[in-house]
Amino acid sequence: MDTRNARDGYVARSVPAAATMQAVVFDSYGPPDVLRMAELPLPQPARGEVRVRVRAAGVQPADCSTRSGWFAHRGIGQAPFPRQLGNEFAGVVEHVGADVEGLVAGDEVLGWTTASAYAEAVVVPADQLVAKPIMMTWAVAGSLSASGQTAHTAVQALDIVPGDTVLVHGAAGGVGTIAVQLARLRGARVIGTASRENHDYLRSLGAEPVVYGPGLAERVRELAPGGVQAALDAAGRGALDASIALGVEPSRIATLVAFEDVQRLGVRGVRSERSRARLQELVDLYDSGRLRVHVRDIYPLSNAVVAHRDVENGHGRGKVVLMVYSTFGHAL
Repeated sequence: MDTRNARDGYVARSVPAAATMQAVVFDSYGPPDVLRMAELPLPQPARGEVRVRVRAAGVQPADCSTRSGWFAHRGIGQAPFPRQLGNEFAGVVEHVGADVEGLVAGDEVLGWTTASAYAEAVVVPADQLVAKPIMMTWAVAGSLSASGQTAHTAVQALDIVPGDTVLVHGAAGGVGTIAVQLARLRGARVIGTASRENHDYLRSLGAEPVVYGPGLAERVRELAPGGVQAALDAAGRGALDASIALGVEPSRIATLVAFEDVQRLGVRGVRSERSRARLQELVDLYDSGRLRVHVRDIYPLSNAVVAHRDVENGHGRGKVVLMVYSTFGHAL
């Protein structure tokens, strides 16, 4: 049976419970080459859940860490193989479970999940979705939910206020670029570390760029002789020690990556706190022109290996996105 959304004429076809989908999986920890395409059962939504036909899925450094075994070796997120990846996505609502209000087949949405977005379809609770603005591209929509909410959580945790000077390590990355803009929107001066080829880009976001690496603290002091009030580490590579050397109060230093150094240095380890309200705020900022999301590379789902190599290069700006071109159910 077909159901039609009268608003846009979209037709969602009911899919037999035995139907399958294509997804990216891996059977052992290792380099990007362990990723492969597999046929998995098409997930069915339970009460309060929605199945979304995925159009785009963002690729995060955390996905690479999961695939390589970095998390597993620290006792985090272990699960049986084969395993999936992907924490952010955008797509079209295909099937709505019982007791879901405000969403119908054909709605264009973006949202988040846990290690399942690199696939033709995903099932999530309805409260993990928000409407995609008409002018937001699929690539941007698919890359905002996880990185954006991580940046938002961190900036909020650091309690950035007007007049603060904030140092963002890894400022040109997917999380860093959002954090720079959110800190600027709070009235802060932002200094961002990045490779030289990304300095003009950071200036376009309102940040003052510096090269990372040896001598970083001295370079920052030259830019901000009055001191730095807060620092966000989205890069690792000695960023926390440099922040301490600059005299930043440890309670106002946050790391998203170097959790092994949190206790040693007395800084804050921040993990993303996701909510529909937080994601909606980010979407509203984008829709009003106050937030930019840069997508540097787009790959088809079947090229997840290349996408992971791209992300692990570590020097690109913005986001890498997988686009999904479905071969069943309905054309995307």
